[in-house]
Formats: sequence, structure tokens, C-alpha cells
Amino acid sequence: MESTTDKNIAAFTHLISLTQYFIPFGNYIFPILLWSSKKDKSEFVNHNGKQVLNFQLSLFLYSILLIMIAIPCFLISIFNNIPFTTIINENSFNMSNFNLHDNIGLLTLGLTSLLIFGMLKVAEFFLIIYAGIKTSNGEYFKYPITIPFIK
Repeated sequence: MESTTDKNIAAFTHLISLTQYFIPFGNYIFPILLWSSKKDKSEFVNHNGKQVLNFQLSLFLYSILLIMIAIPCFLISIFNNIPFTTIINENSFNMSNFNLHDNIGLLTLGLTSLLIFGMLKVAEFFLIIYAGIKTSNGEYFKYPITIPFIK
């Protein structure tokens, strides 16, 4: 049976990762501070702190991979059929040579990766809240699609 203090600290460790929307890298800094201060005193806090950090690191890795797919797809699609000699014509941008049909595969891949990225961020928000609720009830929570970086 976990103490009320341990449940609250573990739940707060999950919920404090929402600070990423206000403070850059708050989803890493604050959970690390809470987890490292209480990990030796409570196995419950230790487990949940590891889960939070592994989930945030996994999402960072997934986001980087999706961005590495999306950006080149869009750049190649835009600059594929535009000759560089006619890009600037008296201070105006000329895209008359752009052919959507030839670039539909790359654009679809780029848009799909952006859609997955958006769904990942929405799922992250709701999973963090769900984990905070489960943890405040004293349950051990494990995030889905998480790579166990910290064991």
C-alpha cells in the first residue's frame, strides 16, 4: 500500500510534464527533479518517474523521426520542378512549373507524417492526464509505445 504522499508525488511527476506547453523542456526538467529527489525513498515514485521520462524521451525520438520524414518530403516536392534560374523574376516568386501530379507521393508521405505527429501530441496530452489519475489512485501505470531507456 502506497502512502498518500507517494501517490501525490508520483501523480504530480506525471502531470508536471505538461509544463512543456509553457516552459521549454519542462517535460524533462521538472520530472527529473521530482523523480531524483524521491526515487530512493519510494519504489512507487521510482517506477512512475522512470515511466514519465521514458515516455517523454520516446515521444521526442518519434517526433524527430517524423520531422525528418516530413521536411525533406515537402522541400523536395516544392523544389523538384522549379528551375532556379526563374525563381526570382523582378521581385516575384514564380511557381508556374510546379506539377502536383508528379509530387503527390512525397506530399502524401509528408502530410501523413505531420498527421501522425499531431495525433501523437494529442495522445500525449490525454495519456499524461490519464496516468496522473491512475497514479493518484495508487496504481502502477505504464505508458504505451514507450521505449525503456531508463530501467
